[in-house]
Amino acid sequence: MDLLKRQSSVFQLNGKLKAVILIGGPHVGTRFRPLSLELPQPLFPIAGSPWLQHHIEAIVKHPDVREILLIGFYNQSQQMSRFVDDMQRKYGIPIRYLQEYAPLGTAGGIYHFRDQILRGNPRAFFVFNSDVCCDFPVWEMAQFHSNVTGGNGYVILGTEANEQQALSYGCIVEEPSTHKVLHYVEKPETFVSNIINAGGYIFSPDIFQHLTRAFTANYENELIHDAARDSIDLHSSVLTPLAGNGDGGKLYVYKMNSGFWTQVKNAGHAIYANRLYLSLFKERHPEYLATNTPGGHEIYGAVRIHPSAQIDSSAVLGPNVYVGAGVVIGAGARVREAIVLDRAVIQEHSCVLHSIVGWDCVLGAWSRIEGYPSDLNPNDPVAKITSESLFNLDGRLNPSITILGKDSKRVLNWACGFTLPGLRTLFAALDPA
Repeated sequence: MDLLKRQSSVFQLNGKLKAVILIGGPHVGTRFRPLSLELPQPLFPIAGSPWLQHHIEAIVKHPDVREILLIGFYNQSQQMSRFVDDMQRKYGIPIRYLQEYAPLGTAGGIYHFRDQILRGNPRAFFVFNSDVCCDFPVWEMAQFHSNVTGGNGYVILGTEANEQQALSYGCIVEEPSTHKVLHYVEKPETFVSNIINAGGYIFSPDIFQHLTRAFTANYENELIHDAARDSIDLHSSVLTPLAGNGDGGKLYVYKMNSGFWTQVKNAGHAIYANRLYLSLFKERHPEYLATNTPGGHEIYGAVRIHPSAQIDSSAVLGPNVYVGAGVVIGAGARVREAIVLDRAVIQEHSCVLHSIVGWDCVLGAWSRIEGYPSDLNPNDPVAKITSESLFNLDGRLNPSITILGKDSKRVLNWACGFTLPGLRTLFAALDPA
């Protein structure tokens, strides 16, 4: 179905689905700096595609989804408008960005734009957090919603974590035979359950009764500041009251049985997410990935290279590398577990490991930048990437990847063999020229 037909079908959505992606705003993207200073965090390229494109590509595979709404507090920039236009053309589905007038929390934007979400009378709608990286089980969630709730209930996407890491997420206690949510608590102080909220939902339209109740309670609570009364927290104000027998026990959890899942809270997590999506491409889109060719540069594992990149035949790339548009990589260079953004130059015999090289950077010959790998415990099948602060309690820098910010013009040759593990940002020595 072409875009014009799908646009007209938005007004006749009886029995169809919509999807909402909550993209936040610049006030919550500070841990992604300096990269988020150049473009909205949800548009950062992971495995060669804007972050949000992975969400959209998964959602549009369900033929009943007729519209996707992006809700957030980013300004309506050229970057955002161009992205929305590109996605509409690529996937042939109406996509709109709805900008909040203020940061409205995890559910305030859903409530504020309720008329847009309910337009066309959809039978249900998905909600996904943009900071989630996973093999989105859209089909399975929709089927579960129909079979278990009869199409008139609410479903949380869940996944498993170990006992210690579960404390950093919303925890779900379920009735095993029915998958009904008996208890929900956000970031508990003690262990509650190893089933955590994976940042995905499917709601029937009557969820707005509960959002209205939460909104009204905010205005009746004299302790809430006026500026914060339009903000609604989905977890404490909606999900926690719905658990157990709230609203007749209509809240359920669908647990992911396969695939991958992680949150992307900072730039270090982007390297791990890059690895996960590249591994998915090996299964579903091998045409996206580079292969070894006679006389060409050497490729190990999953590597995606923009067609306009220029790479010397003696360079070695991989595993888990994305090389952006207009990038130049010189003779003998080695790039591994890295994202190299558009127009960057990596000169001869340089080494890039567990790092992000920013737009328009120039890495001098014989330089080496190396970050600390963001890896999971291989002995724990449900381990998750932790979201640590920049500094630990002792005031020391927590180990993480290395980042060259945009326009770092040269890491000079004296940096040869000098490793920089754990730096969030490397402001390199600048070439006076």
